[in-house]
Amino acid sequence: MDIDAWVWWLIGAVGLGIPLVLTAMPEFGMFAVGAVAASAVAALGGGIVAQVLVFVLVSVALIAVVRPIAARHRAGQVGQASGIDALKGRQAVVLERVSADGGRIKLGGEVWSARSYDADQVFEPGTKVDVIEIDGATAVVM
Repeated sequence: MDIDAWVWWLIGAVGLGIPLVLTAMPEFGMFAVGAVAASAVAALGGGIVAQVLVFVLVSVALIAVVRPIAARHRAGQVGQASGIDALKGRQAVVLERVSADGGRIKLGGEVWSARSYDADQVFEPGTKVDVIEIDGATAVVM
């Protein structure tokens, strides 16, 4: 049984796709796309030199173009806070008098229990305060 070259390239693409899924390394996916391109060249009757050349060129071009874009995208997401960390530094409105003993604020559309950071500070209803930390279910404000 004689298998055509384009089938071997597709088998190679699948083989490169397996470590892509297992390791989440996008480089394997770029090599797999290069193998699919080489398979197309083989199906169109290109020789082995043309197939290998297309594989290398497509793989290197994808790595050179896509990898820096992905790196910039990942770098932009590092500083994004989520959950209670995203509430730190936000502004809230006092609903019920806030002191070191407690009170209520409206933060991000929700009512939170709050206490003042400074024991001597008191905030009256309607005052805007800054959330400096979240302590359990209580916002510490200033």
